[in-house]
Formats: sequence, C-alpha cells, structure tokens
Amino acid sequence: MKIESSTKPVVAPQVKEARGHSAERAAAQTNDEVKLSALAAQLGITDDQQSFDVTRVAEIKQAISEGRFAINAGTIADRLITFAKELVDSQRQA
Repeated sequence: MKIESSTKPVVAPQVKEARGHSAERAAAQTNDEVKLSALAAQLGITDDQQSFDVTRVAEIKQAISEGRFAINAGTIADRLITFAKELVDSQRQA
C-alpha cells in the first residue's frame, strides 16, 4: 500500500523591488530617529530598581491569607479618579 502526502509544500512568492527603492529605504532607515516621552522614560525601570515594596506586598499577602485585609472601595475609587484626571491633564498639556 502506498501512502502519499495530501498536502503540497508551500513556496513563498518572491518579491522583487524596483531598482533604486532599496537604496532609498536604506537611506531612510539610517536617518530615522526615535524620541521617548517623559512618561516612557519613567516606565524604563532597570532591574536594580524595584517598582514596589517587597515587604509591604508580603504583609498584604499575609493579611489576605489570615482574612484580616479590608478593602476600602471608596479610597480606591477616589485614587482612580485622581489618577485619571492627572492623566487627562498631562495629555492636554502635551
């Protein structure tokens, strides 16, 4: 009994560029410049800098496991609204 492959190999079509276009692209790529905003710079935290307090996280984890961690929805909502206002204001200034 002969078993044949039911699928044919897929060959990617070759794309040819018109002459001169590759030179223009190479020149454009060397002149490209990237500028990061102040917010992006703040997000670039290195490995040696911690973005959170490890001790505080451990305390909260322990409190949750013991059932003594209380969530204050009002405080969370207030801080979320304040953060949203600051974000909108910073985008308006930019």
